[in-house]
Amino acid sequence: MRVFVAGATGAIGRQLVPLLQSAGHEVSALVRDPARAPSGVQALRGDALDRASVMDAMREARPDAVIHEATALPGYTNPRRMSAQLRPTSRLRTEGSANLLAAAEAAGAQRFIAQSIAFAYAPAGPAVVDEDAPLNVDGPRQLRPVVLAVADLERQVLDAGGVVLRYGWFYGPGTSLERGSAYAKMVSRRMFPLAGSGDALWSFIHVRDAAEATVAALAVDGPRVFNIVDDHPAPIREWLPEYARLLGAPPPRHVPMWLWRLATGPAGAGGMEGQRGASNARARAALGWAPRYADWRGGFAELLA
Repeated sequence: MRVFVAGATGAIGRQLVPLLQSAGHEVSALVRDPARAPSGVQALRGDALDRASVMDAMREARPDAVIHEATALPGYTNPRRMSAQLRPTSRLRTEGSANLLAAAEAAGAQRFIAQSIAFAYAPAGPAVVDEDAPLNVDGPRQLRPVVLAVADLERQVLDAGGVVLRYGWFYGPGTSLERGSAYAKMVSRRMFPLAGSGDALWSFIHVRDAAEATVAALAVDGPRVFNIVDDHPAPIREWLPEYARLLGAPPPRHVPMWLWRLATGPAGAGGMEGQRGASNARARAALGWAPRYADWRGGFAELLA
C-alpha cells in the first residue's frame, strides 16, 4: 500500500514510518524541509496549511492511504495560555485537515487516518469513558477553542469516511515526558505540584504502541473512532510522584486546589480533578491490537532508566 504521512518528523511519525516500511508499505512524507525527512521515504515538500502544495504533493505520491499526524505542539503548555499556545496545532486540525482531505479525495486515496486526543472528554459520567462519551466542547474558556478544533477535525474525517485515533498522553522518545524535557525539568524543580484530591485520570500511551495501532488501523473501514491508550488510566496523585522518583527528583509539593485554580485557571484545575480516563476496549477488539506497555509504570521506568 502507498501511504502518505503528514507529520512524519514528529514524535509519533518517527516511530510510525519505520513500522509502515517494515509492514511492506511504500511511504511518502509531506515535509517543509526534505533534509529532515525520515530515511527511505519519498520526501515531498509542502505545508499542510498551504492547499496548493498539499495538492501537488498528493498528486505526485498517488497514495492509497493518508495518515494525518501533523501538529505544532510546544514543549510545555501553560493552562492559562493554552488556547494561544495551541493555536498553530488547532489550525492544523481544522485548516490542515480540510486541505489533506481535499487532496486525498482528488488523488483517489481510499483510507484516511487522523490523530486526535483521548483527554478532551467532558468531565461527566463514569471515571473511565469510551468513544461514545461527549467531548468537552463547553469547557473552560482557555480550553474551549482547543477542543472545538479537535471536534472539527473529527467531524471532517468521519464525514469523509475516515478513522479517528484518539491518542492518550504520549510518552517515550521525543515526547514531552522524556528525561530533559520541559515537564521533566519542571518536576525536578518542584514547579509541578499536586493540587486538591489529585483524582484526575490521565490516559497514557507509549509512542511506539500508538504507532503500531496506527498501522493496524489501515485495515479498518471508516468512519470509526478509537481510543489509543494503555490499559490503566492513572490518577495524577499516583503517576506524578512516581515520575518524580524515577527522575531522581524530590516529591512534588501539595497545594490547595483554590491556589492552583488561581494560578492556572479552570483548565489547570481539570488536570488535577475531574478529568476522565479513556477505555481502549474498542481498539483492542477491532484492531487486534494491544499495547506492549499495558501500564504506564513499566513504560515510565524503561523511559527514565
